[in-house]
Amino acid sequence: MALHPQIVKGLEALAKANLPALHTLSAPEARDQMAAMSAARGGEPTPVRKLENRTIPGPGGEIPVRIYWPHAEGTRGALVYYHGGGHVIGSLDTHDKVARNMCEGAGCVVVSVDYRMGPEEKFPAAVDDSWAALLWTAENAASLGVDPNRLAVGGDSAGGNLAGVVALMARDAGAPKLVLQSLVYPVGDYRLIAESYKTYGEGYGVLTDKAMVWFQNHYLRNLDDANDWRASPLLAKSLKGVAPAVITAAECDVLYDDGVQYREALEAAGVPVQYTLYPGVIHGFFSMAPDLDLAVEAQRDVAAALKAAFEG
Repeated sequence: MALHPQIVKGLEALAKANLPALHTLSAPEARDQMAAMSAARGGEPTPVRKLENRTIPGPGGEIPVRIYWPHAEGTRGALVYYHGGGHVIGSLDTHDKVARNMCEGAGCVVVSVDYRMGPEEKFPAAVDDSWAALLWTAENAASLGVDPNRLAVGGDSAGGNLAGVVALMARDAGAPKLVLQSLVYPVGDYRLIAESYKTYGEGYGVLTDKAMVWFQNHYLRNLDDANDWRASPLLAKSLKGVAPAVITAAECDVLYDDGVQYREALEAAGVPVQYTLYPGVIHGFFSMAPDLDLAVEAQRDVAAALKAAFEG
């Protein structure tokens, strides 16, 4: 599994920066480090037609969201997006460029959600906020210029976990009907027992096996929570009837096995799934556009899948 040359360069730069390992930091320190790494990436943010920061009602108080409108005219679909960061770090700002690229690339409204995170607000607070944001988007579709029959959910890593969970909740509730769930290297099983934790546990970027245990301890109230499908959607009794999925996977990633198992579970349940493995890249690569060529490609692929689903 040869690493992509651009990833090798990035890892060399990371080593020179001599940043402290994520699992040695406090949650606020880790958030600051992620914010700084995100801000250091190149490229100008993609212009959108309109952007609004606001709050929406949530079960634990107001939920901050950032809403993006594309230049495309007319009533359109909407993507409710959940940022990555192990349910502990990450923000609307760290994923602003991704949200903009999905907005313009898919020609859709994007509602990016700043859900509650651990350790201040542990599981299932993030799930409850994520579900509330989807319901709010559906209920306010008309004022957003959105077709309520063209809704999708998506996210990366922890956000992919939340998107998968919310897709199951939507199936169980019978609404909203989703046209797609976009899962970018999702956390499928918070028991952290997959073989890829050993294969890619060290030497492949910031997300190590120790970092995943750190996230687990900060997000879950106790280890029993890992057996709850709302934390580990791979443990749901069945995925039958959930929205079609597009899964984006990185080859050199502790979550590699989670993506494969999610694809297999969806296929076994008869759910249409488009799975793409990007070779030689690490966890977090999706957000590395435009510095990483495969990140640009992956974002375009997801945007194209969203656009096709909205037009479908």
